[in-house]
Amino acid sequence: MEFGIIGGTGFYSLDEEDAPLETIPTKYGPVGVARVTLADREIAFVPRHGPGHHVPPHRVNYRANIAALRELGVKNILATAAVGGIAEHMGPGALLVLTQFLDFTHGRASTFFDGEDGEVRHVDLTDPYCPRLRAELAAAAEEIGEKVTVGGTYACMQGPRFETPAEIEMLRTLGADVVGMTNVPEAPLAREAGICYAAVSVVTNWAAGVTDTPVAHEDVTEFMSRQIARVRRLFAHVIANHQDGDCPCRAWAET
Repeated sequence: MEFGIIGGTGFYSLDEEDAPLETIPTKYGPVGVARVTLADREIAFVPRHGPGHHVPPHRVNYRANIAALRELGVKNILATAAVGGIAEHMGPGALLVLTQFLDFTHGRASTFFDGEDGEVRHVDLTDPYCPRLRAELAAAAEEIGEKVTVGGTYACMQGPRFETPAEIEMLRTLGADVVGMTNVPEAPLAREAGICYAAVSVVTNWAAGVTDTPVAHEDVTEFMSRQIARVRRLFAHVIANHQDGDCPCRAWAET
């Protein structure tokens, strides 16, 4: 199975039939995965927060999710993330293909390389998102006429609370374009697993303090649900036209 998709807030299934989840056992816990067809290819779909969005961001079993996709032989992951916009050009409805992240999480199980085997490993994250998949997303967006910004920084906060205006101002100063709660440790775990990983952030709202409107989870979910068709079409075009080959992201595949 070449591709896996991880759906975030508001993206709980890949088809209207809501395919059943198959339990994949892993060393880190069981994961519900739906086997679905997209662009005439079998895809492994993982709802990041579990069925019905019952797991908050700080308790998502990120290691199990990535391990399950690796167990299924997935080589490429496309992920979504509902985010708040910080940069002026990142208003509601904007799509952003990520290139960098800032990590403000704490207490999360964030690595496969925990030293239990007596070895110390340090993974390079100079380019934390797969440049090959990023280029394919950019090409797909142009070909289907979807407006997508390629290149931006995601600030990952601990959650489950939303940020304060002071925190958002700090993140803006540090260069963040958008803010969310889930892309770390997901992205670095994919790199440790030797899986190519790219993420598309969907801006559902302005971050706290950017406008006078309070941030509400229900509004985020409702807005995100209206954007899923755009993301699904973008991902389908990437998958349909993808030609697999060697990639530096996979250097850790056998570790």
